[in-house]
Amino acid sequence: MTDWTEKYRPSTLSEVRGNNTARDELEEWAETWEDHRKAVIVHGSPGIGKTSAAHALAADMGWPVMELNASDNRKADVIERIAGEAAKSGTLTGGGSGRRLVVLDEADNFHGNADYGGSSEVTRVVKEANQPVVLVANEFYDMSQSLRSACETIEFRDVSKRSIVPVLRDICRREGIEFDEEALEKIAESTSGDLRSAVNDLQAVADEGEMLTVEDVVTGDRDTTEGIFDFLDALIKEEDAEGALRASYDVDETPDELLNWIEDNVPKDYEGAELADAYGFLSNADRWLGRVRASQNYSYWRYATDNMTAGVAASRRSDKGGWTRYGPPSYWSKLGRTKGTRNTRDAVAERIAEREGTSVATVRREILPFLSRLTHHCTNRDLTVRMAAAYDLDESELSFVTGSGKDTNKVQSIVEDAAERKTEEAVEHAGNAFFVAERASSSTDEAADETDDRTAVGDDEDGGSSEQGTFAAVDADDGDTTESASADSTAVEDESDDGQAGLSDFL
Repeated sequence: MTDWTEKYRPSTLSEVRGNNTARDELEEWAETWEDHRKAVIVHGSPGIGKTSAAHALAADMGWPVMELNASDNRKADVIERIAGEAAKSGTLTGGGSGRRLVVLDEADNFHGNADYGGSSEVTRVVKEANQPVVLVANEFYDMSQSLRSACETIEFRDVSKRSIVPVLRDICRREGIEFDEEALEKIAESTSGDLRSAVNDLQAVADEGEMLTVEDVVTGDRDTTEGIFDFLDALIKEEDAEGALRASYDVDETPDELLNWIEDNVPKDYEGAELADAYGFLSNADRWLGRVRASQNYSYWRYATDNMTAGVAASRRSDKGGWTRYGPPSYWSKLGRTKGTRNTRDAVAERIAEREGTSVATVRREILPFLSRLTHHCTNRDLTVRMAAAYDLDESELSFVTGSGKDTNKVQSIVEDAAERKTEEAVEHAGNAFFVAERASSSTDEAADETDDRTAVGDDEDGGSSEQGTFAAVDADDGDTTESASADSTAVEDESDDGQAGLSDFL
């Protein structure tokens, strides 16, 4: 897979975003180099386009580039052989103007005795150079005073959100990715001016699908992971066991989150036996975190942190140089992609749990897999209809349980049949309630008519006999009715109980 930071690296200075003033100063330095013949230090935060600007400048000027990375080659003899010779090259190996550009990347990593004279040799090279030299540095004041004094300086500032968003938008269009503008803005905000990280984050989330939404952007909490990439670099490449543990104290991450970061990025630099050992320590850390979750005893965090930091650092068996593209844990992307599915699962589980009188955890662990197997792809249609009716499932919920597409005619027809079944069951469970009421009303009307007739013929002038006759008639007529209603009521209660039988209702 092509790295988008390389694929979309600016080819000319006009394509460098967010640092127009610095870009113009760099161009002026190159065009007037014959007048001052000084090297230039381009410095600023990681990922804001310093090295890309140097290469784009060379392309504009028609100069070939010779690049040396200070992390890989820092000894004085190597610098003398490569950078020194390149700086003195003549017209035979130069561009149209007989020039070539020498780029010393990570120039702030030259440190006195640790590099066997590297820093002093670089200072000598830039003072004697007969070719343009660009030194790229993250930390300007980590360089020696003599080296800083020998060069011109240009500061690149963090790239603003309004400059990052157009870059991300352009990449999406070139890659054929549909996107929500808000998602791009979210990435730009979370990367804190680091354009390279923004492009990396875009590629990480865009690889999962053709439509990029805000929910897919899992890097929104980058403000709580400030320094995580520096920590990973120190842990995996530089620090010993004790140094790695101490470095973790400054990272604003919980042990659970830190484990996810390390687990995903260790394989990018470790291999073979050292990778196996590192995963062994990560496995131990995960066990301790499991004890924390089970016991709520957070003192166990220290043992988890020891394993995932000191243990992983101690697993390293060879030097690791250069730059590695670390990224956010894939677990976060997975959570974002499955959010809708998990919400549907929980809604179904809660409904079944309430109906069956069990816990949601039991439903998720035992009942849902059982139902899914029984009704897989709705192969047993009648059983699926009864299940949908019993648990009042809609299209999306039925699709989740059975694994069928929610927009298919099969799923929609099953949901319709389930609704009809529920209506029929409601009528059946009502028994003869409506019929009994109608009979009772009819009997009352007949008794009233009879009373009126008796009053008319003067059977009992004060109405006593008529009133008694009326009640007697009603009681006599309702004798069978009351008995029948009682039986129907019992039947309704029995059927109502059957209606709450849960799994047995449709199995």
